[in-house]
Amino acid sequence: MKGMNVLLIYPKFPDTFWSFKHALEFVGKRASLPPLGLLTVAAMLPPEWSTRLVDMNVQSLTDQDLAWADCAFISAMIIQRDPARQVADRCRKADLLVIAGGPLFTDENEHEQFESVDHFILNEGELTLPPFLEDLKKGSPKRIYSSDRFADLQQTPPPRWELLNFKRYASMSIQFSRGCPFNCDFCNITALLGHQVRIKTSAQIITELDNLCDLGWRNEIFFVDDNFIGNKQFLKTDLLPALIAWRKHRPGIVFFTEASINLADDKPLMKMMVDAGFNKVFIGIETPDENCLTECSKVQNRTRNLVEDVKCIQRAGLQVQGGFIVGFDHDQPSIFQRQIDFIQKSGIVTAMVGLLQAPAGTRLYERMKKENRLCSDSSGDNVDGTTNIIPAMNRKTLQAGYRQILDYIYSPAPYYQRIKTFLREYKPPRIRRKIEFYHILALVRSFYRLGIVGKERSHYWNLLVWAQFHRPRLFADAVILAIYGYHFRKICEQHVV
Repeated sequence: MKGMNVLLIYPKFPDTFWSFKHALEFVGKRASLPPLGLLTVAAMLPPEWSTRLVDMNVQSLTDQDLAWADCAFISAMIIQRDPARQVADRCRKADLLVIAGGPLFTDENEHEQFESVDHFILNEGELTLPPFLEDLKKGSPKRIYSSDRFADLQQTPPPRWELLNFKRYASMSIQFSRGCPFNCDFCNITALLGHQVRIKTSAQIITELDNLCDLGWRNEIFFVDDNFIGNKQFLKTDLLPALIAWRKHRPGIVFFTEASINLADDKPLMKMMVDAGFNKVFIGIETPDENCLTECSKVQNRTRNLVEDVKCIQRAGLQVQGGFIVGFDHDQPSIFQRQIDFIQKSGIVTAMVGLLQAPAGTRLYERMKKENRLCSDSSGDNVDGTTNIIPAMNRKTLQAGYRQILDYIYSPAPYYQRIKTFLREYKPPRIRRKIEFYHILALVRSFYRLGIVGKERSHYWNLLVWAQFHRPRLFADAVILAIYGYHFRKICEQHVV
């Protein structure tokens, strides 16, 4: 056990909606976010072990890395299934002890494609990693370590940020809570992390932020919580006041996160979030159809004016990024135009639209299995145009309607019009941010790629002129969203045929 050399490996992430690969080219970054799970696992390993992080999204896994190591810890999401298998096979061939954990392996540890994995550390590592390490020390580790309990996050150590090369990332990530109080039947979050919202203390969060800043980080930070507002009372009385006080000494740092639509009901909470530095929030809208919301148990979205809710959040100073789904049993052919109309009217610029998928462990998966409607594993990619269920709607009609949505909302004219719709509503806080070289680089590259050689060039220049005269404080936001559009169109070209 003493002197173990450990590789912490994060497999390559495919080019997807959320990879922002084509947008990152404008700023010279290689990945949008680091592998937070592996950084946290690294902090749980014996201090006498030597550790190296190999995030294959920003660097290669070399033969020298493999020759140095005694064992490899691999973590992956479902969308990384194939790269994870390839990495495990390569580590096995190098005679390394292969240990795997994370959502992919928690769901699929029995698959034959992962025969190269020696040990599976499933569920939450705070509970399953210590017994593995103890058994390894004794020389008798089991193949699978799992738990039906949930971890106390107040015992979770700070991630080991020092293993990262910050220059390769556009944003950092941090976790305040796990679990979600809702019960959407297509979502596997509650299957993995439960309904009870478990939280870290404010002191833990401030320590983690201080650690990041002490190492030189000064840019965006993503709170990866699946529903940041799951414990509103603690946010209002503890965490947000602590963040507001902390940012007085770090005014340029901004945060973004995920939340449920009922955030719109709490204006004091939104104000505190904005005062604390939050400027974006992802919300699962899913569908404007009430029958479909009932079908999937998205009770928090029912009987609401969803467009007005989105605009309320935008006016509070938070850009809304939205998730949408088509392929519910109650969807009618009219749903495709209804989704388009909703997205355009709401001004949700970053609109992720996918076909309904049933991930393993969800209530939807069990229902589809019972109805004999499962046809494959979930791909894990929300916008690849695939579904692992037999839809109620004719499949060709569904796929054609899906193509109709993406073709329209990411075509230059409607996309740039949607940016203007958003910027008219958005009331951002004043944040003093230092101009970095990569900001200038992105602007210059956008001039060339979008304004000169891009098919959207007339829309691009029209937007910039409009923003300069009508919303000058939001000029940078206009450029950023134009760059996002370039990425989204590339993704659509890959998946929508």
